[in-house]
Amino acid sequence: MNIRTLSARAAVPLSVVAMLLGGASGRAADQPAAVPAPATAPAPNPLDVIPDKMPFSTPYGAPISLQRAQAAVQAALAEAGKRGWPVNIAVVDSGANLVTFVRMDGAQLASIAISEHKARAAVKFRRATRLFEDAVQKSGFNYALTLDDIVASRGGIPLVEDGRIIGGIGCSGGTGSQDEVVCMAGAASVNK
Repeated sequence: MNIRTLSARAAVPLSVVAMLLGGASGRAADQPAAVPAPATAPAPNPLDVIPDKMPFSTPYGAPISLQRAQAAVQAALAEAGKRGWPVNIAVVDSGANLVTFVRMDGAQLASIAISEHKARAAVKFRRATRLFEDAVQKSGFNYALTLDDIVASRGGIPLVEDGRIIGGIGCSGGTGSQDEVVCMAGAASVNK
């Protein structure tokens, strides 16, 4: 049997058979090897980026007064009441010490400590606790959970007056997004 008979029986093109048997008459054998495209440099890891300015460096100011803290709680209570969300609301001063606290009727007991924790974390780390939630949930920066006093849940917001942190407000009892909405209402009474 010759190659032509084999080719006809198997319905394999002659050029393929020649290439398989080591002949140079197949077009693929004459083609140069494909050159891989140059690799693009990977984006830098966000942890390796060195910012020009120090982030989250809002200075601490004098502690919030009881009157201002209670006004922030009242604004938060109004928002929570309007929506029917029973929550716990805590306000701490610029040293992260509790100034005032309110537990709405029916609010979850476990959220008492969580609302205080969120307020303290917002002051100690000089940022909203939502940023920790985003770091863990969206960016995979799970190492943040190893830091003392971190709470990776929305609902803690620094209270800033004249560019200085005077306290923090923390809300807990609903979902993170509900807690944050209530806290934003309270913070808006101070953060102008």
